[in-house]
Amino acid sequence: MAKDVGISQPTADRWLSVLIASGLIYLLKPYNQNIIKRAVKTPKIYFLDTGLAAYLTHWSNPQVLQNGAMAGAFFETFVIAEIIKSYLNAGITDPPLYFYRDNQPNEIDLLIYQNMMFYPIEIKKHANPKSDDIKAFKALDGIPGTERKGGGVICMYENLIPLKGDDMVIPIGYV
Repeated sequence: MAKDVGISQPTADRWLSVLIASGLIYLLKPYNQNIIKRAVKTPKIYFLDTGLAAYLTHWSNPQVLQNGAMAGAFFETFVIAEIIKSYLNAGITDPPLYFYRDNQPNEIDLLIYQNMMFYPIEIKKHANPKSDDIKAFKALDGIPGTERKGGGVICMYENLIPLKGDDMVIPIGYV
């Protein structure tokens, strides 16, 4: 990232640490059973203030945010930020939140990992969730010493309903 903006790596690290300390951004770490690998892999960066993110990208029009090319990314950022804030408001400063990606390529937007149990979450900016949206959840079943519990798809659907097994369709209003 430092090369992309034309600054040194130490400068980028300092700027990043200021943004993290000020609560403007959050680094969502990848889940990996091996703690050392978890520390080495690249985290995802999320703005905790989607209004500031929209301003910085010059997307000040609500219609552009709702329908533009980055609408899904803004929706995902909003959901992740709200979940992180709920943990912080409960006094949990290091929430058990990760994302999952393997070489298959399975990817899960948000993985809540508590008491050796996974609660996988997909975030989709649509109102018609399908079981295909959660097919990557199966990748968690093969991780030894853990158990996958019910997760779901956070989306624009209006009601909380079962999707498949213990996995639910979760309306954005529940976040």
